[in-house]
Amino acid sequence: MAVPANSKPLSLILATPYVKEVLGPLLAILAKLDIAKSALFYYVVGIYSLKAYRHLRARGVVTTGKEVYTYVSQFVIRLILKLPSTRKKVEAQMGKAKLDVENKLVPKGPDVTRHLALPDEGKSIEWILEEMDKMDSELNGKTGVWKDGKLSGAVYHGGVDLQKIIVAAYDRYCVSNPLHPDVFPAIRKMEAEIVAMCLKLYHAQDGAGVMTSGGTESIVMSVKTYRDWARKVKGITEPEMIIPASAHAAFDKGAAYMGIKVHTLPVDPYTRKVDLKRVRRAINPNTILLVGSCINFPDGNQDDIAGLSELALKYKIGLHVDCCLGSFIVPFLEPAGLSGGDGKGKYKLAPFDFRLPGVTSISCDTHKYGFAPKGTSVLMYRNAELRAHQYYVNPSWTGGVYASPGLAGSRPGALIAGTWAVMQAIGSKGYLESCRSIVLTARIIADTIRSSIPELYVLGDPPASVVAFGSKHPNVNVLEVGDAMSKRGWHLNGLADPAAVHIAVTRLTVPVVDQFIADLKDAVKEAKLAPSGEGTMVALYGLGNSSAVGPEMVGELATAFLDSLYKA
Repeated sequence: MAVPANSKPLSLILATPYVKEVLGPLLAILAKLDIAKSALFYYVVGIYSLKAYRHLRARGVVTTGKEVYTYVSQFVIRLILKLPSTRKKVEAQMGKAKLDVENKLVPKGPDVTRHLALPDEGKSIEWILEEMDKMDSELNGKTGVWKDGKLSGAVYHGGVDLQKIIVAAYDRYCVSNPLHPDVFPAIRKMEAEIVAMCLKLYHAQDGAGVMTSGGTESIVMSVKTYRDWARKVKGITEPEMIIPASAHAAFDKGAAYMGIKVHTLPVDPYTRKVDLKRVRRAINPNTILLVGSCINFPDGNQDDIAGLSELALKYKIGLHVDCCLGSFIVPFLEPAGLSGGDGKGKYKLAPFDFRLPGVTSISCDTHKYGFAPKGTSVLMYRNAELRAHQYYVNPSWTGGVYASPGLAGSRPGALIAGTWAVMQAIGSKGYLESCRSIVLTARIIADTIRSSIPELYVLGDPPASVVAFGSKHPNVNVLEVGDAMSKRGWHLNGLADPAAVHIAVTRLTVPVVDQFIADLKDAVKEAKLAPSGEGTMVALYGLGNSSAVGPEMVGELATAFLDSLYKA
């Protein structure tokens, strides 16, 4: 193709002073943008590589591989479940399972009285009590089933006399609300004294604390505290926390609410304590919190709190000790002479409270072995400065300055009064005797399993009130044992990984311990000779382990359970 006579080559045009003046800066900017783009790319790659390295370091190659395998398996199975024929079959089975859950909870039939709207006229106290009797009757009398003592934890009943004290305190302060301390000064005083008594029980020198609605709120608020502390003091915006696999689910719940990454580390299969080497390896600059239990819910064992304390001090991070279940048991083991073990290496309680310098917070449920009314717990901090990060303060709200110590605004002061009254009524000697009777009963159960039921074994070396047992016999499914115990009227807890059953001993268990042991021996024989595979524990465990989406199916059933709670 011919070039016009008056045209110039591009190189000559670009070489002119005018073009150099105009395009030169532009080309320089483009060159800088290209460098910036490359820098951004390498920055993003570096950040995600660092995150992947930290994740791999914390979880390990094997665990990370399992996580990847599970993710891929779930993705593939979900695709299969979208096929019309498969989806229809699964929906039918899940529908039946959900209906079964609902039928167990919600009374049906024309004889069931329902109150779905306000009555036109208010009812008398006589009518109300009569209607409550009808409800108990409609529910097959299950309301008072706890009184026979055949259950694990759940009801921490201190006796009829304590019940009268709680009712009297509730009656006196039934309209009180600590949100208004100027209106209810006695409630403010009682709450402060409850916290002070618990701080002394756990050997805090200059500690501070708050009351909450229970162990879950105590744990969730502790997680919130460390998140806000780390953000303000250390500038951490992507917080991470490290918990043992045996830690309470409330830590995962709190992390989900607060946007915190959780590293869940395995416990030793024999001691049931968290692996300190794994904890040390999982710590990184974004770590804000370590967690230990004394005692844990699943099997009643204690983590190495002293070892966790050393790590917390070394890396300048928080350490929360979950004593919600240990509550008013573990502080009394030492004065009761039960903390040193039995002389044969069993039942030894290691240090766990604020006497360890790395422990920065502890949660203790007053409504468990403190025998206070349900809905009370105490969250303790090493100092008031740390506690301040739990508070929520809004100084610019239109309605005035808003400040609250926890999740709730208004709170039932009557529960605080009941807790204070119970603690005064029992006293140190009362809690000491309660601890002794409960713990010795738990140890009778553990010793009997070890010596007289060869098909079972005790998980770890539980020092306090909880005993968990698994099966070491190839023909005995421990969850079958749990289902067989259910047939005999016992309400126990089924565990996973490993499969096990536990009992949290209470005052109600003490007089029926011989019956528990006899029933347990019979349940083992039944599970060994005639397993049914149809009980609740077996079914849920089987469903949860049936496939990669098994836990998701259990989650659907759990959602159905929660939905059923609100079906009138």
